[in-house]
Amino acid sequence: MKKILRIIIGLVLVVIFCIINNKWLVTTTYKIESKKLPKSFDGMRIVQVSDLHDATFGNKQDRLIKKVQNAKPDAIFLTGDVIDRNRYDLEGSIHAVAGFVEIAPVYYVTGNHEIAVNKVSEIKGALTELGVNVLSNGTLPFEKDGEIIQIVGIEDPLAGTDTQAMLDTALLQQSKGSFKLLLAHRPEYMKIYAENNIDIAFSGHAHGGQFRLPGVGGLIAPGQGFFPKYTAGTVEVDHMTQVISRGLGNSLMPVRLLNLPEIVVVELHSI
Repeated sequence: MKKILRIIIGLVLVVIFCIINNKWLVTTTYKIESKKLPKSFDGMRIVQVSDLHDATFGNKQDRLIKKVQNAKPDAIFLTGDVIDRNRYDLEGSIHAVAGFVEIAPVYYVTGNHEIAVNKVSEIKGALTELGVNVLSNGTLPFEKDGEIIQIVGIEDPLAGTDTQAMLDTALLQQSKGSFKLLLAHRPEYMKIYAENNIDIAFSGHAHGGQFRLPGVGGLIAPGQGFFPKYTAGTVEVDHMTQVISRGLGNSLMPVRLLNLPEIVVVELHSI
């Protein structure tokens, strides 16, 4: 009887541990300095939300919305995979985004799952109706006190166009000297982003490596395989800073380990 009880307690603890690893939302903050950043944008706060994959955080995503609100963003970046191709359910994502647009301007680019589910028009239409700025290989100015930075967004390359060609289109009328923030789902193309005079790039896709091992990092990531190099945090590439979100949800593997779902806050500073 005692053996059975120990087994039951052990199983309960495992379940609790898995729930915590998949539902405990955390906020990770990075401060990025740049001489190129216009003075008006000193202190600007950007919240990055990535790879929701139809995960839920409270009733109608209220815990997630509150977490974003508490970060006091000036802009919110959605860097793809707001849905999951294996269990497509746009409604949960719509609840989250509907809350986000009440907080700050929202910008969105597709991930590979939006492309794979073949419902890109439906997803973009629903987000546009909510007031989201959908960036499809394009650029929008963000103005503050008479100064401007550029917010650039490209589709996921699964759509059939290579990354450089998409950037060529997005940056067609942009000067090299303007300060540029890029939303691009995949971090593994960061060298290409840097070559195109991007100042800060925001990506997800890697899910933090799914299982994070102490002293090692992520175990596996799409597009990078086992022991991937780019799964979380910031990376300097020439003059550019790459910001990689661990994301919020899961796809084929339903469990995260030592890899809490996160929203990312980037605070910009002019020096």
